Amino acid sequence: MIDKNHALKLFLGMKRIRAVEEEIAERYSEWEMRCPTHLSIGQEAVAATAGYLLNKDDLAVSTHRAHAHYLGKGGDLKAMIAEIYGKESGCSKGRGGSMHLVDTAVGFMGSTAIVGGTIPVGTGFALGMKYRKTKQISCIFLGDGAIEEGVFYEAANFAALHQLPVLFVCENNLYSVYSSLEKRQPRGRSIHELAKAVGLSSCYGDGNDAVQVYDIIKSSIDKIRSGKGPEFLEFHTYRWREHCGPNFDNDIGYRSEEEFVEWKERDPITLFQQKLEENDFIDQDSLKEMDEKIRSEINKAFNFAKTSKFPNRETLGKFTYCD
Repeated sequence: MIDKNHALKLFLGMKRIRAVEEEIAERYSEWEMRCPTHLSIGQEAVAATAGYLLNKDDLAVSTHRAHAHYLGKGGDLKAMIAEIYGKESGCSKGRGGSMHLVDTAVGFMGSTAIVGGTIPVGTGFALGMKYRKTKQISCIFLGDGAIEEGVFYEAANFAALHQLPVLFVCENNLYSVYSSLEKRQPRGRSIHELAKAVGLSSCYGDGNDAVQVYDIIKSSIDKIRSGKGPEFLEFHTYRWREHCGPNFDNDIGYRSEEEFVEWKERDPITLFQQKLEENDFIDQDSLKEMDEKIRSEINKAFNFAKTSKFPNRETLGKFTYCD
């Protein structure tokens, strides 16, 4: 078991991510948010743990489903919500939306809607770190769909060849939009085995078991910092909501209600809370205090976003195109 101090901070991070995204889902029907949004409700353990274990000066890049990675790495909540509302005070000045988040102050270097688009960027960061001989790590978050992009293999091969300080974190939630893994890849072939074949040290874990996720990511980070080269981690997990949007979509035929219920019963937050209670790390009073703290922060963030100004019409092209 993780020691109490680390465990409680990690648990707070997971609950905070869940609460933020549930609030986004609740308010989305108000039609004030200015972009599509991809929620990671049900997948909080991996993002929260990786962000917690990375140092502030480590760099991270992400995908279209980036809220949890951004928040886990320490990204500013007010700026993220303002970005989703399309406001000038947003982290991308209201020009990028939910899929284009950035907070360089904490090393979150960006996310993109292009599947696999940030993989070579994160690998390039790692190359720079090796040249400068820093102890930094570049963390690349990706989904199972990105493994089907050629750029992954090019970047993985380059990282293995040059022994770069890069951590590939693959959240395998079994679906690329509405296509299951079985319809896209041969049965019996694991993603982490593909990475190993390219030359990466690879490992597989249960993405809904926060303690296991913590142990695996910490071990990989320690190896990378000691100069042992890149690591690839595959975590099985599951998104509860639709691919894009705030709703549930178990009725449209690509996955069953039974599968959804089975995964929901393995809620990473509930499972982690049970372990905390078994070890007397937390009680009902501290849970209530934690929830109140999170709720207060979320209310302030949404109020900030709603009262912020939209970008000025005359300067809309600024930060968007190169001069």
